[in-house]
Amino acid sequence: MNTCIIPARGGSKRIPRKNIKLFHGKPMIAYSIETAIQSKLFDHVIVSTDDLEIAEVSRHYGAEVPFMRPSELSDDQTATIPVIAHGIQWMIREGIATDCVACIYATAPFILKNDLISAEKSFREGGWEYVFSATSFGFPIFRGFKKDTDGKIEMFFPEHFATRSQDLPEAFHDAGQFYFGKPSAWLESKRIFDKWSSIIELPRWRVQDIDTGDDWDRAEVLYKMISTMN
Repeated sequence: MNTCIIPARGGSKRIPRKNIKLFHGKPMIAYSIETAIQSKLFDHVIVSTDDLEIAEVSRHYGAEVPFMRPSELSDDQTATIPVIAHGIQWMIREGIATDCVACIYATAPFILKNDLISAEKSFREGGWEYVFSATSFGFPIFRGFKKDTDGKIEMFFPEHFATRSQDLPEAFHDAGQFYFGKPSAWLESKRIFDKWSSIIELPRWRVQDIDTGDDWDRAEVLYKMISTMN
């Protein structure tokens, strides 16, 4: 049985009320809920929140909110894995069996049901601990450098200063949309970015973190552009 848990706390600081702020006419979280439901993968689509308004909006769009998340798991220091583990622990207490738990972020308006379907298939067939969304870096990370407070720069990998870009390995990063995992992996806080995991690769133009006002504005422009392509 598959379960989806969508973490959505109420205390977003950089973008107030981010999870239910209107994005192209709908609360942001609605995109994640609706896509999860449309995929027909999940027996339960659960929103984990500490906020009554988010709970009401989530139920309106078809999600279950069978518990309220405790305050100790709702501050801006709380990582994702403990939140998903809390949801699994609730399911265990309620006698709800599941062998696959997908975390979908509440701020993922570019999520597609076909990506979820592909991830679930890979998770099942590959026997992975996790399968998650990722995309490639647009520039080789081995040619990257940092700048100190005096303006001086230093390469992270100076040995690759003269290496041709095409000779460097492709690097990926988390796309911040979804993670399929074994309940035991979530409960044991097993690291996601490791050899027991695999990815569903997304195109770079369909990946956008939404953490700041600038991110939000860029996402709105991207969404409008992508909508005209369909």
